Amino acid sequence: MQRKIILTAEQSKMKLRRMAFQIEEHNRGVGEIYLMGIRESGFLIAQLLGAMITELTTLNVQVHPVVIDKRSPLHCTLASDLDIKDRTIVLIDDVVNSGKTMLYALLPILNASPKNVQTLTLVERSYKTFPVHVDYVGISLSTTLHDHITVDIQPGQLPEAFLH
Repeated sequence: MQRKIILTAEQSKMKLRRMAFQIEEHNRGVGEIYLMGIRESGFLIAQLLGAMITELTTLNVQVHPVVIDKRSPLHCTLASDLDIKDRTIVLIDDVVNSGKTMLYALLPILNASPKNVQTLTLVERSYKTFPVHVDYVGISLSTTLHDHITVDIQPGQLPEAFLH
């Protein structure tokens, strides 16, 4: 199957930079934000975004993974020593398809009583089947149910997104 690039590394950098400014603008005065990336790609994007926010703003940024087993999503976990009570959280995933993964990832976060939760994705598909609103979106696409979107990212590298 042929891959069509929908976001180059340079385009991803521009999208992430824009979202970093949006996060700072929306959270001015908060002081500290927890970027929580869904394993694997979401966490790598959270690390890149955290570095950009630190470079561009005065926010103190903490980056943590949200471990979710997509085969058994009810077993989503956070680090046991992580205290996010009354904190501002930005939950990050690479692609929001149906919205199901993000909803399951929200469960342990909400159980920890954060102050507020915002969501971010690099690529959002427009036909979600679960009621998830994404606050910060890199690119939103209208696709068919047969199309598949992947984000290729390696540690320390900028992501690229493809339509299959």
